[in-house]
Amino acid sequence: MDRVRITKLILWLITGFTLPIFGFRFLFGLGASTNLTDAQPWGMWIGFDLLSGVALAAGGFVVCAFAYVMKKDLYKPIVRPAVLTAFLGYLAFIAGLLLDVGLPWTIWHVMIHWNLQSALFEVAWCVMLYTTVLALEFLPVPLESTSRFAKVRSFLVKIRLPLVILGIMLSTLHQSSLGSLFLIMPHRVYPLWYSPLIPILFFISAIGLGLMVVIFEGLVSHTLYRRGPQTELYDKLGNIARWVLGVSFGLRLIDLILRGQSAYLVAWDWRTLVFWLEMALSAIVPVILLSVPAIRRSGRWQWVTSVMVIVGIVWNRMNIGGFTNIDRGTDFYVPAWTEVAMSIGIISAFGLVFLFAVERFNIWKERPKDPMDDPEAKPHFDPVSRVCLDGSSFSARMNYSLAFILAAALGFATVSADATTGMKPAPAGPARGELVEDLWIDGNHDGFGTVFPHRMHEEKNGGNDSCVLCHHMNLPRDKHSSCAACHYDMYRSVDAFRHDWHASPEGGNLRCDQCHTKFLAKREENAARCDVCHKDLVPEGTKIEVKQYMAPSYVDAMHRGCISCHREKAALLKKPDLFRCANCHRDIRHFIDDENLAKQRQKLMGKTVILPPIEE
Repeated sequence: MDRVRITKLILWLITGFTLPIFGFRFLFGLGASTNLTDAQPWGMWIGFDLLSGVALAAGGFVVCAFAYVMKKDLYKPIVRPAVLTAFLGYLAFIAGLLLDVGLPWTIWHVMIHWNLQSALFEVAWCVMLYTTVLALEFLPVPLESTSRFAKVRSFLVKIRLPLVILGIMLSTLHQSSLGSLFLIMPHRVYPLWYSPLIPILFFISAIGLGLMVVIFEGLVSHTLYRRGPQTELYDKLGNIARWVLGVSFGLRLIDLILRGQSAYLVAWDWRTLVFWLEMALSAIVPVILLSVPAIRRSGRWQWVTSVMVIVGIVWNRMNIGGFTNIDRGTDFYVPAWTEVAMSIGIISAFGLVFLFAVERFNIWKERPKDPMDDPEAKPHFDPVSRVCLDGSSFSARMNYSLAFILAAALGFATVSADATTGMKPAPAGPARGELVEDLWIDGNHDGFGTVFPHRMHEEKNGGNDSCVLCHHMNLPRDKHSSCAACHYDMYRSVDAFRHDWHASPEGGNLRCDQCHTKFLAKREENAARCDVCHKDLVPEGTKIEVKQYMAPSYVDAMHRGCISCHREKAALLKKPDLFRCANCHRDIRHFIDDENLAKQRQKLMGKTVILPPIEE
């Protein structure tokens, strides 16, 4: 059992080292532990801990469906380890979510404040309910060792089939709904990974991944505890997995071809290479290998194929979750070492829980026992050094505790050094009053943006006094509010004042008479001016009369501000092309005239768009 103890020692070392890093993350926030920014809010934790964690735990509902719904008794010996793996996988998913959420103590709000229009609402509830179902499915296993809760165990066994069916339903819903999150961001997901079928692709690939995870978990357990591998069973699981993985791969290719995106499959781009490597690992090579019966029955090849599929599909989730998103700036996201460490720490901690459950409960027909672990034996020590001389479990616990404490001390020293050498919160854009060299502006969120030379515009228009030309109104206690703070919808006009927010208890919590004159009809003309409360709302040197509280869309605000100013400058500088699109949007290879632009915006906005005539 040396390999078991060595494995446990390694897991305790990793867990101990990452424990202080978890503490720093929750004490000092995301900025002290990640390289995520407002421009790149999704990264390793979303792609690996969340998207991959849920998919890796899919083996639970797949095996239960085979064993109890389809009544395939052949799969019943692996039901318990599969359910345990799924249960711990979802707990790891929740732990990863707590890391990624900016205010983790508010995560329970989803149970009280319902947003029925959000895909995350459905995912959150399905994950909570399915985790509960998995706990109820696994609970009879630890209750076997005691007669005190015999009635509870008997009841849970009787309702096993309804629990399994409910678990299949819930898992099906949120496995696909995680893909639905990306349907609303076609401007961020690279075309090789974006698809209207992405919810279906998420679900199908999760089934294939779940089957291979069951094989991998069985091989690891058999290797650690020297049990005979269930080769025949893994052969059948691999045979099913090859069809599932093949269907997933075929759907992706057919979808890209039918949607006219096949050019990306052969494009000279690093993401094309990443895509084909991902496909080779997750589908092409495993499907070919699993199609050969001799390879499918080989223990070594079962290791190879299971590891390839796991790495390939996890890589797919990480690519979709942020690694291959279309960049809207010059910075390329690379996970901080603390992000990687915490993800590995979650895996190691729940790996220890898995080994504990395997050794304490009847996960298999025969519970594995350490021949050196005799609960009746008492430890004996060297009379001089008082060093423990036996191989009892007491000695093992001492070794694990020492390793954990030493690793935790090293982890604390490491993160403390980082904190004292200038680790700062992740930037959320330019600071108030900060002089910015360049800004990346992508008004349409379609990948065609422009670098806005902020410093150059400021210097040419009069230095600090020119801020009011663009920042014509600011939020309270802000000197240079971004355009999107008020123009927060991309294509539609919005209510910049937000009357409901000012009157709601969660917002300004203002009474009517604090803004409106008493005994008069509550209208805009007899309402108090904004600057009565917001003294710093209007920048110095400007006189703005608010005629209406509706702000134009972000695209209109940007285009109107830039084009109108450039149109004036064009006449003074005798540069007739200064106000045309291609002058700023230098990434556009061809010129888009105003007529085509109007048609495009008309399609986006659903209404007629009238643009000012061009003055040659």
